[in-house]
Amino acid sequence: MLQEPAFTALIRSALAEDIGNGDHSTLACIPATARGGARLKIKEDGVLAGMEVAAAIFTMLDASSVFKPFKKDGDNMKAGEVAFEVDASVHTLLMGERLVLNCMQRMSGIATLTRQYVDILKGYHTRLLDTRKTTPNFRLLEKEAVRIGGGVNHRMGLYDMVMLKDNHIDFAGGITAAVTQTVAYLQNKALPLQIEVETRNLEDVKEVLAVGQVHRIMLDNFSPAQIKDALALIDGRYETEASGGINLSTLEEYAKTGVDYVSVGAVIHHAVSLDLSLKAI
Repeated sequence: MLQEPAFTALIRSALAEDIGNGDHSTLACIPATARGGARLKIKEDGVLAGMEVAAAIFTMLDASSVFKPFKKDGDNMKAGEVAFEVDASVHTLLMGERLVLNCMQRMSGIATLTRQYVDILKGYHTRLLDTRKTTPNFRLLEKEAVRIGGGVNHRMGLYDMVMLKDNHIDFAGGITAAVTQTVAYLQNKALPLQIEVETRNLEDVKEVLAVGQVHRIMLDNFSPAQIKDALALIDGRYETEASGGINLSTLEEYAKTGVDYVSVGAVIHHAVSLDLSLKAI
């Protein structure tokens, strides 16, 4: 579910960005007392996402808005269908229109692409993770769209999980030093965070296994054959994640290895927004 304070702040900021000191197009020609209705028309096939977001935007602008959903987040959608109708003040409909469309089109594109990856993984142990390769200040909704599409959210940011990547390891003086110092830091700060370590080869994997005290091992830019070798060494002691350039055409080969997770930044940064429109009724 969307985190209420962060979501509210995101929407308020987005509305302020768009409306500024007033929607003068609307103020100029529509009476403040006018009320009306609008419907969201679907113009492309895909996976619908952002229904809860749309309802919240209209309610935030006008508490008396009446939102009538005909579909829900995660539903398959077809061109020509109607996702929802909303009755509200006309000022609310016109001020909220673009933000609703921007959010839903982007989220639906991400959910649709995510579903393509998730469908390939059906029947396999492996699950799909997103990454932090997101649009600044829009991560909350992009990751929500991945969840709606059937993926699993990785850490939200730098604060909710420790990930010791190649640069951390190099600056810290190696895997053993990075892990040892991190464990001491977390104990000193009483932070109950999980630790993930990136490995670049089998020697790195062996070093992580020797130092221990982690929760997940990332196998970065490993081929499927190398993943199998790494999994044999790890032998179920830690969660495993394959990462690095994995796409729709290579995903199943990685799933066949039995790795726990595959992380794919492309489900967000390569997703194409889907076409939706909000029209007066």
